[in-house]
Amino acid sequence: MALSAVDDQNYEDWMSTLSPKLLDIPLYNLAIPGSHDAMSYCLDITSPLVRSESDSFRLVDKFFYCLTRPIIYRWATTQERDVEEQLKEGIRYFDLRIASKQQQDPFDKLYFTHVIYTSSTVLETLEKIAAWLDSHPKEVVILACSHFEGLSEERHERFIFNLKRIFGQKLCPRTGSDLTLRGLWGSRCQVVLSYDDDAVASHPELWPGIPYWWANKRTAPEVVSYLDQQKEKGRPEEFFVAGLNLTAERRYMALHSSLRKLTLQNEACLMDWLQLQSPGTRSDSLNIVAGDFVGTVPFCGLVIALNETLARTSCAEPVL
Repeated sequence: MALSAVDDQNYEDWMSTLSPKLLDIPLYNLAIPGSHDAMSYCLDITSPLVRSESDSFRLVDKFFYCLTRPIIYRWATTQERDVEEQLKEGIRYFDLRIASKQQQDPFDKLYFTHVIYTSSTVLETLEKIAAWLDSHPKEVVILACSHFEGLSEERHERFIFNLKRIFGQKLCPRTGSDLTLRGLWGSRCQVVLSYDDDAVASHPELWPGIPYWWANKRTAPEVVSYLDQQKEKGRPEEFFVAGLNLTAERRYMALHSSLRKLTLQNEACLMDWLQLQSPGTRSDSLNIVAGDFVGTVPFCGLVIALNETLARTSCAEPVL
């Protein structure tokens, strides 16, 4: 498939236009485009460092703020499109890393994080997603909430209460649900909400953490090699993520321009590998594929197109 042809298409309602042969296939056997560190497009360069950063890095940032902050911003930013634009591009999996800025927040606000905090709050962002889903009733999203820095047990419960308030009947319970598109349309469920914390055990509306294959490598050949090794071990039974995202050591970051430039330099190799993959039930099949700068690189269309190969196989025949 020519990369230049992919961006011209509209993927805002791609789930509702899939082949009828795919409507009875579980979501974890379909190819789904995802956004790695989905909210990093709105990082606040003036915000504090997250609590998990080391004391030594915190000290360097304190005394050399004018040098460290531009570097942090260039390398912690993994997306350029806002959440609604990502939904319109076709993204249906969102990697959401959540934290509080301070232990006692009178306004009880939570933010997204990637080294520093975002300017957008968690609840206002989730409300935007819920509103978008209202106008796209046949689209389903997977929200992977994780990290939760600075959240006490009580704060987890308040946050989960708000999740249920915002999404209501859209939440797909982790047991007894028909995870096919046809089944989800019938039950009007549109949100699979993964909550990577022990608090999930008390809330059947929430799903446990979704495995993420993260190479932690700087070059496309290294990422591809890692993913191929993971495929040889066999895919998880249900949802999992293959990350097409690159990572660089901090000493490399200080000498080079940005994650965006690194991603674009490695784009062709990553997309070539992606086009050779397939979803389905085989041990080497992929499910969610998460990338950086979605919409900037021709990514979503390539992932969605992988479902066409599944539609052509006999195992994709609808269940009658």
